[in-house]
Amino acid sequence: MDDYSAWVGRSETREDVATAAPLAGLAALLDHDPSIGPPGTVPPLAHWLYFLPTARQSVIGEDGHPRRDGAGLLPPVPLPRRMWAGSRIEFLAPIAVGAALTRVTTIEAIKPKRGASGNLLFVTLRHDIAAGGVAAIREEQDIVFREPAPAAPATATDPVVPQEPEPADAVRSISPDPVLLFRYSALTFNAHRIHYDRDYARDVEGYAGLVVHGPLIATLLMDHFLRAAQGIIPRRFSFRAEAPLTDGPPFDLCLAHDGAGARLWARDAAGRTTMRADVAV
Repeated sequence: MDDYSAWVGRSETREDVATAAPLAGLAALLDHDPSIGPPGTVPPLAHWLYFLPTARQSVIGEDGHPRRDGAGLLPPVPLPRRMWAGSRIEFLAPIAVGAALTRVTTIEAIKPKRGASGNLLFVTLRHDIAAGGVAAIREEQDIVFREPAPAAPATATDPVVPQEPEPADAVRSISPDPVLLFRYSALTFNAHRIHYDRDYARDVEGYAGLVVHGPLIATLLMDHFLRAAQGIIPRRFSFRAEAPLTDGPPFDLCLAHDGAGARLWARDAAGRTTMRADVAV
């Protein structure tokens, strides 16, 4: 792969306003009557509802993302498949609804790797978000680019060996149907076709079905924690995707208390862990 070291350190600044409408949409998606979190503030992880992509339709590529031609912040990576692999987030100060937001995004690292599926390129972005001029959120986001999918697409009937469930203190089941995925894509203006175009997800990117968004799973895990620890304010949150989760059978949100915080994970119908997360309070 090409050397992208010259792109490390590049940054961009964007502005937005913490409006209430996306928060109402998120509360509905999470099956809440009122908004979650302290009244008048943006709940944990809802900062992902702001600074949405605004690329013109004419520059959108086959996968639904803007074409990577080097004109934007990201380098012109030729690897076609893209996924949000994980994040590490610090909540520094509350964000009031209506606050003026500023986000500075910097490319912190670009690292090529060789995996079982071929070449990988990991891009780490740092997002520094201020609300009303006060530092509110610091996030490191890992994006991974991968080679094309194998010629033979995955199928939903591929055999999976059931695993012994990891003990959990609280478990909640979620049905990842296409409506849930569509509503989250709409909330985040996410046009990645793996989340709504079944033929593309299967035949081009090699998934067994529609892929549940990584940040959606992370948001559901955070909501699972907040339901179990009402009134607790998270200070740090991290998550790491371990395997794709597709629509179809229900999956479980799992929580195990860990001191003042918690360990969280999502497991599919076969008992396989697809994401792990940690919350510190």
